[in-house]
Amino acid sequence: MRATPRRGKPPSASGSPTLDGRMTRHGRHAASQRIRKRIEEAFGWIRTIGGPEKTHFRGHDCFEWAFTFAAAAHNLVRLPKLITETG
Repeated sequence: MRATPRRGKPPSASGSPTLDGRMTRHGRHAASQRIRKRIEEAFGWIRTIGGPEKTHFRGHDCFEWAFTFAAAAHNLVRLPKLITETG
């Protein structure tokens, strides 16, 4: 598998970007950014609408169940749009 690791900005370098033209000139980087945005939108929806920040559950199993339920609700919300896009 050919994968290029993500490179973040080191904490000490406040103004110097670590992503230069060598990384961003590839189509893989643009595709990665689109996929990342799509994933971040889902997690953002789950955090704001699904409400795990104010969970009333104790324990990993219950919280995992609540997160899975919120992710399923997000998929149901997206389903009509996906059906119309595929035709």
